[in-house]
Amino acid sequence: MRRLGSALLAVSMFAGCGGLETEPSPESLTSPSFESQQAPITTTDVDVAPECKGIITFVNTATFQTLDAYLPSNVVTNLVNRRATAPFTSLADVSSVSLVGETRLKQLEQGARARGAINSTCVGIFDGLALSTSDAAAIVSLVNTIDDSELHDVLPDAWNGAANLLNLRPFTSAQAISNVAGIGEVSFRNIRNAATLSRPFEALAAAVNAIPSNGSAGVQLKRHFDWWNEVTAQHGYSQGGPTCFGLEPSSVPYGATIRPYLANSAEVMAEVQSTLDYVDADTKISPNVIAAGMANLSARTQGRSFKGCIFSYADDPWSRHNVAIFVDTVNGFSVFSETWWAE
Repeated sequence: MRRLGSALLAVSMFAGCGGLETEPSPESLTSPSFESQQAPITTTDVDVAPECKGIITFVNTATFQTLDAYLPSNVVTNLVNRRATAPFTSLADVSSVSLVGETRLKQLEQGARARGAINSTCVGIFDGLALSTSDAAAIVSLVNTIDDSELHDVLPDAWNGAANLLNLRPFTSAQAISNVAGIGEVSFRNIRNAATLSRPFEALAAAVNAIPSNGSAGVQLKRHFDWWNEVTAQHGYSQGGPTCFGLEPSSVPYGATIRPYLANSAEVMAEVQSTLDYVDADTKISPNVIAAGMANLSARTQGRSFKGCIFSYADDPWSRHNVAIFVDTVNGFSVFSETWWAE
């Protein structure tokens, strides 16, 4: 197979989480103030979507008797004793309590739903993640459309799982994806992150790509793409082949020059900024879209290392394309940038 090769969710807590004698009513959990904290999609690497944070609230505020209706008494005792010292802030935090695993988390989800702490906008808990409906839809869309090369880079330690996903798609639910052999907590979270965490940059890329070409110059930005096809397409490289870096020997395209060092955030950011400048994007795209997109790109690339290829090619003697491809060496976050001109 060829390949190019946390902040926790700040959950609002009700006062007096430890040793509660009373619990909030369903009405308080679904009040406008509670609903207003929901978000359309999870945009940070947390394990509880905004629409699902009522699960954490339920664990922190339900009485012993209420929790005991959904969990074994010894598990309830452990949870109540722990929350008396500090409120829970994440599913990982809850799971750290003795005797709490995936089954107990699902039982807590059941209790939170029955008590009105969450509603249908929270799909549920899968592989240690509490997903909103928008998260689940984004995951399904990504898995059903992602290219082979990108999926294997998103799942570098779950190649069997990636192969199974490719063979079994299309999927209709996040639950079905979670159930696939070879997909566990780490890989499922990688998929969720690939599907949701770069939306502002994707919006910027879409806005850039929508700028009409003037006939003699243009650009392209991509977040999701098949890097192998992009690098190995019959471009007729004007300089004998691409310059690549960080690739495994079996992944090096024919005729490529190997650069001995990886790319970093500064190189990726500079390449994208150069692409924006090439078409005067700041005069054609909303400043808010540019600012949000570049801030998102910075957040996704800071402290990261990237493999990839840089190359130029010409369709004919009167044109030129300059292409740069970057792929995070750990999580597969990828960026494609292209500028072109023609006489």
